Amino acid sequence: MDFEDYRRHDAVGLAELVARREVSGPELLDAAVARMAEVNPKINAVTTDLTDLARHAAPEHGAFAGVPFLLKDLGATLAGTVTSGGSRLLAKEVAPADSAITAAYKAVGLNIFGKTNTPEFGLWPFTESELLGVCRNPWDLDRTPGGSSGGAAAAVAAGIVPAAHASDGGGSIRTPASCCGLFGMKPSRGRVSSAPLGEGWAGASVQHAVTRSVRDSAALLDAVCRPQPGDPYFLAPPERPFVEEAGREPGKLRIAFMAGAMQAPSIDPECAEAVRETARLCAELGHEVVEAAIPGDVHAMAQGAGAAIAASIAANLDSIAQKRGRPIEEGEIESLTMATYRRGSKVLGAAYVQGLAAIHAYGRSVAGLFETYDVLLLSTLGQPAIPVGWILEDREQITERLFAFMPNTQAFNNTGQPAMTVPLAWSRSGLPIGLQFVARTGGEAILFRLAGQLELARPWFDRTAPL
Repeated sequence: MDFEDYRRHDAVGLAELVARREVSGPELLDAAVARMAEVNPKINAVTTDLTDLARHAAPEHGAFAGVPFLLKDLGATLAGTVTSGGSRLLAKEVAPADSAITAAYKAVGLNIFGKTNTPEFGLWPFTESELLGVCRNPWDLDRTPGGSSGGAAAAVAAGIVPAAHASDGGGSIRTPASCCGLFGMKPSRGRVSSAPLGEGWAGASVQHAVTRSVRDSAALLDAVCRPQPGDPYFLAPPERPFVEEAGREPGKLRIAFMAGAMQAPSIDPECAEAVRETARLCAELGHEVVEAAIPGDVHAMAQGAGAAIAASIAANLDSIAQKRGRPIEEGEIESLTMATYRRGSKVLGAAYVQGLAAIHAYGRSVAGLFETYDVLLLSTLGQPAIPVGWILEDREQITERLFAFMPNTQAFNNTGQPAMTVPLAWSRSGLPIGLQFVARTGGEAILFRLAGQLELARPWFDRTAPL
């Protein structure tokens, strides 16, 4: 199979070819590996090559039998391989077993042949760790693919795979999907198990994927949305498979929209116009669309989330130190990660609980909006993909630049609601602009129906990065 034929299909389509015996799993792997060899030196998306392991595994059964797939080098573990988390501290840490999501991917026949780039411990919305190096955007090599699932998004946008594993604790699926012109769904809290680990970042973090098509995202979520014994949160199984929802009419939805920023003064004018244009598109499709304000104390939520994330990082690093019998030292982790570690070490138990209370109060306020509306529309990011190194080049302005880039994603990790980014707009310079849609907790079905409708109305699958 040549690359052009390979790229014409999404993961579901490739699996259908295998099922009809029009192509074999090993042939698909050859196509993916050849594309990786061609483009990965330019983008540094795949940082662990597991091709030899994949050739020996070669799954023959399951809904995705033989389809090549990549794991993010954070969160998901694959037995016998390193999960570095983008950190020198874990660069030799071999996983003894598969995590629940990896086992689910294997069960449906996905052939895992590599791991993708991520910033250290997933802390940043760009992918530039000291261990794994700079990951670049296939749409413009001088710009970031986003983070923390930047390697996953860059690999999909560059055509190495049609879909890849990703995770999202503050926007880490939606940010790179928006930067790279992909579809990215952050599921509801409790939809995907984090077993054998517990909650991530006070329940803010969730795993899923970045994809080129809506149906791939839906089918992959169907494959992994199984609660595991002892999960601290879980949702009831969906009424029908999500992949079926992606092909159903959404009906007339009540859509609220906001063309501004939640955690910054404003957003780029092109992003704001993309929101308004998408609102007009939704109205043309028959939905009721109304401009509205988002309720809740976003500042208190952000303060609480900052404390929770820092404390979580500190607790994880303390566990590593305890396991090995010596403290974390300067130089073992990046300087900004060390600063987060020190901050988290000072978060008292009472402050952590107060932070959670602020997060939960915010979630209740935002939930009130969804008593009136089915869906909220806003820009995924504050601007299109930023230049590599831009956020860190001015250490005095890191926070301001961070939220100027990603002002609208973190809130919905903390509310636990499902949120998707859809590649419906491009900047004048040709960079993708993602539009974010949010539903009430457990409302992935509504989002998949709307996404399927938008995909038909404004197709993006054949709009590919120049790389």
